[in-house]
Amino acid sequence: MPKDYDSAFEFVVGAEGGYGRDPHDRGNWTSGKIGEGELRGTKFGISAMSYPNEDIPNLTLSAAKLIYWQDYYTPMRCDIVAYPKALCMFDCAVNQGKRRAAKFAQEVVSAVQDGIIGSHTVAALNSMNDKLFVGRFLELREKHYRSLSTFNRYGKGWLARLDHVRHEAINA
Repeated sequence: MPKDYDSAFEFVVGAEGGYGRDPHDRGNWTSGKIGEGELRGTKFGISAMSYPNEDIPNLTLSAAKLIYWQDYYTPMRCDIVAYPKALCMFDCAVNQGKRRAAKFAQEVVSAVQDGIIGSHTVAALNSMNDKLFVGRFLELREKHYRSLSTFNRYGKGWLARLDHVRHEAINA
């Protein structure tokens, strides 16, 4: 795995933290609905909602790293764009979903918003200034967060996360 992936993974795992079982977070439930299914929690950002068959409490860091590489970093094409963009897209994909992350990236670079990072989107990403991309991409993430009914509960943490992403991406 490339060095940029190692850096991005460490950043995202640091933002996501260890094991948690917040019953108010739908991601911690195997069904993706609060109070339905099993409350298995989230570890290293790997959620019971996205991985209902995973043994979340016993997930290892190396298993999480492989999941992120195969299911997030590579499909988002983060391995072939500059690190500041890759970090923004990867962090968003983990926290807000791959399709949303792809559409945000496509909106920023004025590509067709189909939710799939293909060769046209990659070309547009690679031709855009990194700092401009980071600013616009994070604005879209913030706007989405503020639209959520759970913003009052989790918004302060989400906005702090965006500030951390901005700092890391701009200073990379």
